Amino acid sequence: MKLFRFGPAGKEKPGIVNGTKLLDASGFGQDYDETFFETGGLARLAAWFETNKNQLPEISSNTRLGACIARPSKMICVGLNYTKHAFESKMPLPSEPIIFFKSTSALTGPNDGVTLPRNSKKTDWEVELAFVIGKKATYVEEKNAMEYVAGYCLHNDYSEREFQLERNGQWTKGKGCDTFAPLGPYLVTKDEIADFNNLHMWLKVNGNMMQDNNTDDMIFEIPFLVSYISQFMTLLPGDVISTGTPSGVGHGFNPPVYLKPGDVVELGIEGLGEQRQVVSTLD
Repeated sequence: MKLFRFGPAGKEKPGIVNGTKLLDASGFGQDYDETFFETGGLARLAAWFETNKNQLPEISSNTRLGACIARPSKMICVGLNYTKHAFESKMPLPSEPIIFFKSTSALTGPNDGVTLPRNSKKTDWEVELAFVIGKKATYVEEKNAMEYVAGYCLHNDYSEREFQLERNGQWTKGKGCDTFAPLGPYLVTKDEIADFNNLHMWLKVNGNMMQDNNTDDMIFEIPFLVSYISQFMTLLPGDVISTGTPSGVGHGFNPPVYLKPGDVVELGIEGLGEQRQVVSTLD
């Protein structure tokens, strides 16, 4: 299944894709949140959809899409998880996953604008494959890890590099700004993706290709990440884990290239859809 959420910010309703049509699934009576995943929502939704799919209202293609899941308990990101990105960052390959949190208040829809935070000089882009936890996970063995994955989605891990790297402390300061986590358009259930280790991923700025890569360059793969992170914290249903970005970020160019008002960022991952954001500043 491909799930999405639509409507005004803060008032999104659940939807489901049927072929080329976007359908209103609000009649199911539950948003795509922690309780949905915790209570077997994917299976219940699939059964409900089979019964009701011919009666569901179609959504206009120009309707605003929100983040593909309701606000999760946490968003966990993995840093330097692509070989070529570590090289361009002039950092050694990590011996263990580097993890940090991204604020859930940064979540936006896939085509909402990105707003440069005040005093920002070095806001950067990062196309990433994210996945969503489907059930509570604690001390998971790697061999069983995929049982805990509900599906995959596209994430643009916007990063303010000065805040992240030059302002002391952890990376989180440069990662959690408002609008810095467009998620979606779809949550794609794992049965729809044959091989998450072989997905084309790309990102353009003003029509210029900046990132053009494949998930096969990932250092720590999804089953390992589920197992590894669950040794340090309980993963709850609906939690998002973003698996890192490949090479081609603005910070890696010589000289570096950063976003400015009016820039248009477009990105996509094979099978997961596309996003588009226009850069603006705070009023």
